[in-house]
Amino acid sequence: MEYTILGKTGLKISRMGFGGIPIQKVDASVTRTLMEKLVESGVNYIDTARGYTVSEQFLGEALEGLRDHFVLATKSMARTKVAMAKDIDTSLATLRTGYIDLYQLHNPSMADLDTVIGPGGALEALFEAKAAGKIGHIGLTAHSEAVFEKALTFDWVETIMFPYNIVETQAEKLIDACREKNIGFICMKPLAGGALEDASLAMRFISQNPAVSVAIPGMYDVREIDQNAAALSDSSPLTDDELQKIDAVRKELGTQFCRRCNYCQPCTVGINISGIFLFEGYLRRYGLGEWAKGRYATLSKKAKDCIGCGVCETRCPYQLPIREMLKRCKEEFDV
Repeated sequence: MEYTILGKTGLKISRMGFGGIPIQKVDASVTRTLMEKLVESGVNYIDTARGYTVSEQFLGEALEGLRDHFVLATKSMARTKVAMAKDIDTSLATLRTGYIDLYQLHNPSMADLDTVIGPGGALEALFEAKAAGKIGHIGLTAHSEAVFEKALTFDWVETIMFPYNIVETQAEKLIDACREKNIGFICMKPLAGGALEDASLAMRFISQNPAVSVAIPGMYDVREIDQNAAALSDSSPLTDDELQKIDAVRKELGTQFCRRCNYCQPCTVGINISGIFLFEGYLRRYGLGEWAKGRYATLSKKAKDCIGCGVCETRCPYQLPIREMLKRCKEEFDV
């Protein structure tokens, strides 16, 4: 396992971290097995969030006796001082720890930033928690390039998390700027939210960029840990065959695809939006049409049930035309 220093935090971390979203699908017992595997593999960085339902809870139980092996990062969507202070204390209790190494503002908009840094804003709570030893460092996560660029101007920002993968390279100049400013760059969605089928190729792509401090693929199977760690540790130049595959993936996916972040949920009428798009991916890209149609048929709410309210689109950080995409799924599945 390769290690690096996470920007101005000074924390020594593994170049591959553990993304804590998928453990919502399992339980604390499986999470414990994953934590033991991480220790064995030399992975020492864990990312979770208040918003990942039971993720902090499962990690808190699973890290009993193992906490000191890890640099622990979480995040909150609180924007005010009162709400952020409450979330920090909740994270500490849920994660069963006396301190959190990195606490991050979770995906603020440009308007949110004004609230965060203003009087009574979340930043005041973060500063106080840092002074009290509850948290070690302060970071920010974003899906917007404008927010990323603005975050680079704040001297209190020690890390920035942003999507970066084979098909999402739009922020490469900003990622380079992180390195120049000694701000740790945390690569989220290295597999494009599961849209990239070849995980090894996806991680090999990330390994080529020395400005990436750590990549945090979401994992809920020990085999994924071995596979992703092996690929990320191989920083040899990409082969012609790999470059051709990357080019093919870019042409196939483009930018209009679902990353399964689920910020669009809940749907007004209960449609599992990202689930439908996942099945569509199996139908269109992976040649598993019958399997995809069979799984789609089990859904209680289908694409045809969309009422076109557009609430989901106001929440999507990628500005996807979700209603049009659901219409396409209706034509593919509801026949």
